[in-house]
Formats: sequence, C-alpha cells, structure tokens
Amino acid sequence: MVNINVFSQILSLIDRERFNFLVRKHDSDKHHKGINSWTHLVSMLFCHLSSADSVRDISNGLRSTTGNMRHMGISRVPSKSNLSYMNAHRDQVLFRDLYVELLDKLWQKQTHLRSELRMLKRKVLLMDATVIPLCLSVFDWAKFRSAKGAVKLHTILDYDGCMPSFVHITDGKTHESTVAKTLSFPKGCVVVVDRGYVDYAWMNVLDSKGCFFVTRSKSNMKYTVLKSWQSDELKEAGVIEDQVIALDGISATRYGDKKMRLVRVWDSIKNVEYEFLTNHFQWKAATVAALYKERWEIETFFKHLKQRLKVTIFVGTSENAVYIQIWTAMIGILLFKYIQKRAKYGWNLSNLVNFIRLNIFVKIDLWKWADDPFISGKPPDQNGQFNLF
Repeated sequence: MVNINVFSQILSLIDRERFNFLVRKHDSDKHHKGINSWTHLVSMLFCHLSSADSVRDISNGLRSTTGNMRHMGISRVPSKSNLSYMNAHRDQVLFRDLYVELLDKLWQKQTHLRSELRMLKRKVLLMDATVIPLCLSVFDWAKFRSAKGAVKLHTILDYDGCMPSFVHITDGKTHESTVAKTLSFPKGCVVVVDRGYVDYAWMNVLDSKGCFFVTRSKSNMKYTVLKSWQSDELKEAGVIEDQVIALDGISATRYGDKKMRLVRVWDSIKNVEYEFLTNHFQWKAATVAALYKERWEIETFFKHLKQRLKVTIFVGTSENAVYIQIWTAMIGILLFKYIQKRAKYGWNLSNLVNFIRLNIFVKIDLWKWADDPFISGKPPDQNGQFNLF
C-alpha cells in the first residue's frame, strides 16, 4: 500500500538539492516570513493542480491536508497574507531558473521521437507569442491598450518534445519581432513563424548565419518571379506552384538583394490558398508546407497552458506575482508532460491533467496508475445464473 499521495509523488520529481542550490544562488529565503521557497513552490503548484481561484483557496486547501504536509516537504501551511506577501516580494527568477533546470535535467534526458517530419534531421524551432489579458484597473502596470491590460508570452517550442526551450514575458505592447531580433539561433536550424514575424532585415540575419526560416507571405508583398515550376506531381501533393522570387524595392535591400523561395499551396479542406516563404531551395515543396503545418503544435501548447493551468485568473495583482504564477504553470505543464511521456497508457494531456486533479490527494502509486488508470482484465464470465439462454 502506498502511503504518499499523488501530489507528493509529483513533487518528488523535483530535485531538492538543485532547488536548494537555486534558493542559495538567489538568496530567496531572505525575509521569508516563515514561508520558505519550497513551501511557496508547493503552494503555487497546488494552485494549478487544484484550480484554486485565490490565495484563500490555496491556504484552505493545503490546510485540509495536514496529515500529508510532511510528505510534501512543508512544515506549515502559509496563510493567505503570507502567500500574498511572498508572491509580491520573492523574486520570480527563482521559478524561472527552476523551469530551465527541470527542462535540462528532467525533460531533455528523455528520447523524443517525431510524429511528423521524421526525414528532416535538422533542429526545428516553432516561435510564437500569446497574449494573456488582464484587467487594467487591477493590473495597472500591464499596459496594453487604452482600456485593456495584458502580458505577452514569447515562446520558442522545440519540435522534439514540444516543450519551450525559450520563454520571455513582456508587457502586451511588445511586438513579437522585437523579441525575435534579440535572439540567436543555432546554425542549421529551421525557425518556423507566422507572418507577424515577417521582417526582411531579420530574415536576412537568419540567412546570413546559416539558419533556415519558413513563414507565410504578407498579402502586400511585392516581388518578381525568377523561376517557376508546375507539374501534376506537385498538384497531387497540393502544391499549385513552386517559385524562386526576388523582392522589390526597399524590401529587397533589407533582405540583402537575395533570392527567396515562394511555395503556393491549396488547402482542399478549407478551400484556401496559402503562400509560404523559405530560404531553403532543396526541400520538396510539400516539406515546406508540412513544416508550417507543424507550427500548430505551439498553438496547442498555448491552449493547454491557458485551459488546464491557472494563467487566466491570477491570485496576485503585482507584476512579480503574475510572473510567478506563469512560471509555476510552466513547471506544472512540464511535470504533466513528463508523466505523460513515461506512462505506458496513451494519455491525452487534457485527460491526464483532469484525472490527476481528481486524484491529487489519493494515496496510490502514481506510475502504476498512470500506466493502467482503469480496471484492466477480461469482462466477467457470462456463464452461470445470469445466462438465461
């Protein structure tokens, strides 16, 4: 019989020695008011797992499990005022660095097999940003529009494993391309972005550094067609035309007067034509379209983050408190995906999160349950008194 609840077993995935190292590095337990960094982390992960809506819900929820506190590694339950103070004053970089640590030590050690793009051996990075709306009258620091507040989550998703290798939180007004220009990418990688990132000067930098990009063209793009290919084979793959183009005007100067490839694809389901831009001229046209199609993985990640963890309703109003809640949500989704990866049962992430939420304080073996969550075995024997015919 297991004497440790599911929540405590999930917490055990975090290396306490490495966590304590980060605490010492950032001096995070200074002026901690009796609530150390580990208790703070446990409280915020409980917030996400239990879908708590306030610091009162977190405090009362943990207080109701007093017999399990030792297994969770905490000696006392924080009051709502303690938790509010810690969210406002404990530096969010501790939780950011913990996410990076877990990504490196826990997630990257797993073998990640691609469901698509198996033949493409290059590193594929999916980049996008999502807006998390906030009420401007409450979160007055989160300037976005005249009557709206927001923060923006800039993310690079590693296609191998589909977990963010880079996350940067800014105010809602910061444009995606502004953050993209500050980043460097490994030589030979493929960066897949939507057309909100189309900046020809930045794309020229990527090309000059040996990186490849795939994106959608803007509707007002001016260009000259240098070469064009059409064939029945291309049409069978859904490709209308494969072109080599040169940009016109100031756009050509920004891109260094280089050639670019434009692939026109027909979506027979939506009856829509898409135009994809890339600086790679050897791939099949269908591969270019497939690369952009896989960009949907980052949209799926954002959906899970917003719908399954607490990043739309915040338990603190300060900038630091919001950032802590987002970083602990990132830690939570990483732990969930790690369990999903290791489990023998074919979990959908949404179902896994919901099932764990229902069993958060149940004392069962996490891994046995994750491998076989339902009663397994043959159906009952139909012979006997119930066999009437």
